[in-house]
Amino acid sequence: MPRLTHRAAHLALATVIGSGAVVSLPVPAAHAAGHQVLMSDYKFGPRTLTIPVGDSVTWVNQDTAPHDVKTTSGPASIHSPMLDKGGTWSHTFTKAGSYGYVCTVHPGMTGGIVVKAAATTRAPAPSTPPPAAAHTHEHPSPTLTKTSSASPTPSSTPTPSEHHSSAAAAPPAPASPTSQAEQTPATQAVGAARPLDPLLVLAGIVAGCAVLCLLLVGSRAAAASAAHPRGGE
Repeated sequence: MPRLTHRAAHLALATVIGSGAVVSLPVPAAHAAGHQVLMSDYKFGPRTLTIPVGDSVTWVNQDTAPHDVKTTSGPASIHSPMLDKGGTWSHTFTKAGSYGYVCTVHPGMTGGIVVKAAATTRAPAPSTPPPAAAHTHEHPSPTLTKTSSASPTPSSTPTPSEHHSSAAAAPPAPASPTSQAEQTPATQAVGAARPLDPLLVLAGIVAGCAVLCLLLVGSRAAAASAAHPRGGE
């Protein structure tokens, strides 16, 4: 049965830690420590003592004269019986604070006790895994740059300055060498294959006939003059 109770306590502690709550657990005082103050030579030794809450202090009288303990300050008031030689008295301090005490028989015997509060421990916070979103690589969305452009106002007739600017802005594209090389043989072929003009042909024939006629007339005149020389020669 004790083992089951211990296991149940562990399960409860694990449940609290798993829920993410931070719990302050007081340190259990399993065994209260004991401290001793000696009454010797009409003095308390040690004269000042520091203890945690829950510890007890025992005064031991080693003088032949009787002594007692009575608080003069502190969160609680204590007063011991009169202690003869060899007598002892103990008290457990349950309230934190500074206590001052004295022997009522011998006011020159003074002492002090500082009681500190018990330290508390914090249960460690559970380590939480990183969120799932941290494992995914987010692709940054492209930034769109919006350019503002004024819409041109349509006009029926462009001005001369607009003609000049458009002509300067868009020069005619030069013809490629390939197209020129392709066009040159084609032009030559067309010029070579063009037929002669019929009028020119007719004019050439007429001129040739006229030349032949002139030659014939000249030859006949020369023959006639050779046949009939002048002056009866």
